Amino acid sequence: MAVSKPPLIRRHDSRIAAIIMNTQLIETVTHQKPPYTDAHIAAYPVEYIAGIDLYNAGEFHAAHDVWEERWMGEVGAQEKLFLQAMIQSAVAFHHLEIGRPGAARQMYTRAKEKFARLGTTVFMSLDLEEYQAQLDTALAWLLSVPDPRELTQPDFPVPRIALLPEITEYD
Repeated sequence: MAVSKPPLIRRHDSRIAAIIMNTQLIETVTHQKPPYTDAHIAAYPVEYIAGIDLYNAGEFHAAHDVWEERWMGEVGAQEKLFLQAMIQSAVAFHHLEIGRPGAARQMYTRAKEKFARLGTTVFMSLDLEEYQAQLDTALAWLLSVPDPRELTQPDFPVPRIALLPEITEYD
């Protein structure tokens, strides 16, 4: 199946401009490589790209909201599964922010299960193995005891989403 440019709806025009400006700002202020390219912006739904920006900014609940907007629409089965895994991984971090490690563990394990069900190593230009390795580094401590509320939350690096250069097909 060929990748086609998703239809843009007028209400997203300002979000697309903000995404492009944010990409330029990231490179200027942090001197980091932006997490995606103009080709990604053209190839993928605006909600996916906006969710990446929000997630990388630590706005996990907002990333969840944006990805959920896309997930609730008419999308293919694989994209729906992928978005649900991304939503659950973001919600895991949100639960940690509000002091709910048990709920965070549940979202983390559900996200891992959905990533496994995708049966691919790359989806929508995201290296799933690399992203899951980041998730594991940050969240595996939640699985170390029967009740993660027994533990003090350790310091951990929060994953950063960065897309691979090549545009990949999706349903």
